[in-house]
Amino acid sequence: MSLLIGAVAVDRVAAARAESRMAKAFQGGMGTAERPSVHVGGFPVLTQLAEGSLSHVDLTAHDMPADGSARPLPVTKLTVGLDGLKTSGSADGAHARSVEATAFLSYEDVSAALGVSLSRGDEPGRINVMASLPLVGDVTVSAAVSVAKGNRIAFADVRTVQGELIAPLKALLDKALEEPVPLENVPEGLHLRSVTIAENGIEAHFTGRSVTFRPSSLSTA
Repeated sequence: MSLLIGAVAVDRVAAARAESRMAKAFQGGMGTAERPSVHVGGFPVLTQLAEGSLSHVDLTAHDMPADGSARPLPVTKLTVGLDGLKTSGSADGAHARSVEATAFLSYEDVSAALGVSLSRGDEPGRINVMASLPLVGDVTVSAAVSVAKGNRIAFADVRTVQGELIAPLKALLDKALEEPVPLENVPEGLHLRSVTIAENGIEAHFTGRSVTFRPSSLSTA
């Protein structure tokens, strides 16, 4: 029994070291203030490391900035599941057989980025957007949220819900909603498949196959 406990402890130390190296590498690429959390699944991890392939790795990062864009849209939380992860010796790079990821965009963060106030809509797949200007007033519209090419989120079928859509407010809404918004700091090789409207934000769901995952491959455009 003591040998088994010792083996488990040694294996856990090896897993923790691998997780720390990957978290450090991914933090550099994502530009997050805090290191992402990384969990290596499966047992024994030592055997997986020796073979250079990890069966499953879960990664969670928070508050990923989106610099360098005319319309920056930060990712509030990114969760990534990597299967069949082949690592380099330094864990600075990895190649995953398949990847699933979800980027959560809080209404607060999206509102700050677009200059309008977003909230969950009254119908499935729709959000409410309020535009407000001093001395002019405000108007609330409903918009459908969908996937656009290039890992972008599009807003369409805009309908007035409350207030009058006068020219200054329409111009503000057009600026925020007319063009699809790119999701930045998402690893290259991942493809946006669907979006879900949640209570507190928008969830963007990605998948990818045969994805090289390293700091230099993180998308910033």
